[in-house]
Amino acid sequence: MFRPDHKQGQRYVLQTLKDLATWQDPLNSWLALFLIAGLAVGIASGFFKARKIQPKGFRWKTFRNEAIFAAINLAFSGILLGGMTVAFRSWGWIEYNQEPASWWVMGLEFALYFFLFDTWFYWLHRWMHKEPAYKLVHKLHHFSTSPNLLTTLSVNPLESLINGGFVPLFVAAFTVHQDTMMLIGPTNVIMGFYVHSGYEFFPRWWNRSWATKWFITATFHDQHHKYFNWNFGGYTTIWDRVCGTMRPKFEADYDKIKARTAQPVPVAPDGAAAALAANEVASS
Repeated sequence: MFRPDHKQGQRYVLQTLKDLATWQDPLNSWLALFLIAGLAVGIASGFFKARKIQPKGFRWKTFRNEAIFAAINLAFSGILLGGMTVAFRSWGWIEYNQEPASWWVMGLEFALYFFLFDTWFYWLHRWMHKEPAYKLVHKLHHFSTSPNLLTTLSVNPLESLINGGFVPLFVAAFTVHQDTMMLIGPTNVIMGFYVHSGYEFFPRWWNRSWATKWFITATFHDQHHKYFNWNFGGYTTIWDRVCGTMRPKFEADYDKIKARTAQPVPVAPDGAAAALAANEVASS
């Protein structure tokens, strides 16, 4: 029976802390970036009162609860993901390709990660909308039907482990270059905050162009929070298009939002949102 070397594990813990302090290791830098960005957003989110996608915005009760849940998630998910990374290191599962990487190699590695994570996220996201997983894991994230930056972090720590745990699993399965990891980390953080921002920054033609319509926008994920059983993709719309889970009126609504002619969809009260989510999960 395999038994981990606890003394070796302790050395890896100390090395991890050292790497965090010096930003020498890309995987630990990703974890640190996640925590630091989360804390920064917690401070800045109070300034984001208006909504461009849903002008009515969020209620103070929602903001207060999401701030509390985000703080709890940051603490516990940092421990869980950090512990997972330390364990993988102590078992020798995480290694990086130390050879110099060309841009095309880094591009291929990043594309592999991008597609695999999007697939992982889509199917587990759909699973988390089924009972009992929805109530036990995912319901907390749907507390708000009008997402804001704090919604990114207002997640059950188990859900953070499911989504964030893909990164160390990917690194363990593929010996990628360290430079590639420095692309993966910021992509995760930036995409997470952007799709929950409540603002739509992409141009009006985004969903009409063959080259760009495959990548999600803030409006795409915003409508997932509004309607629950549509738009499950994490990075792309590919799986939603293939599986018929992209909201049929999404593109038309996107055009209206960009043209500033849409009337905001009424935001359900928080309690009503939870009830609606439960009903939709039960009927799906």
